Amino acid sequence: MAAHIEEQEELENFKYFWNKWGRWLFGILLLAALGYLGYVFYQSQQNKQNQEAAGVLIQMVEKEQQSKNANINADLQNLQQNYPDSIAAAQATLMAATKEFDNGKYDIAAGHLNWVLKNQKSPPVQALAVQRLAVVKLQQNKFDEALAVLGTKVDKAFEPLLLETKGDVYAAQGKNKEAVQAYEQALAQMPDDAFNRENIQFKADQLQ
Repeated sequence: MAAHIEEQEELENFKYFWNKWGRWLFGILLLAALGYLGYVFYQSQQNKQNQEAAGVLIQMVEKEQQSKNANINADLQNLQQNYPDSIAAAQATLMAATKEFDNGKYDIAAGHLNWVLKNQKSPPVQALAVQRLAVVKLQQNKFDEALAVLGTKVDKAFEPLLLETKGDVYAAQGKNKEAVQAYEQALAQMPDDAFNRENIQFKADQLQ
């Protein structure tokens, strides 16, 4: 009899719990399930887009290999408009910037690099775009603009890259003391086995 009463109490407690909280908890669980399914679908779509973008990039590279005068603007525009968040779009835009830089079209190269900075959040890509944009400004003798660009916050792992370039800007201005300081700061933040240490040390030694 006691067991039967206990079962009845448990049943009543469950009914009370369900009436008070059950539907609310069910709604939460349903939302969580829908959120998870949405995430899976989003990831699937992202993977599909990344694959499509990579295909367009491969076409661009093949065109470049076949002819240095190949027109890659249509492919580049396709990537920038339809796959702006993809690494392939960043790589293609950096490639286009390099091509324009080599042709002496510095303003166009700067435009490409600014696009990368605006649309890409990957730390290595951001740092590389900052460094190359500063080099473009340096080539144009726009030293103040180059230094301003190099003031952009990047991941700590890539700070030596910007410090070295900052040293190059100061050296081009004849500010040897500031250049050496920038080179030494770069060396202080680099691992002992970094491939570029000797080159930076050589540039610093030349100015002392």
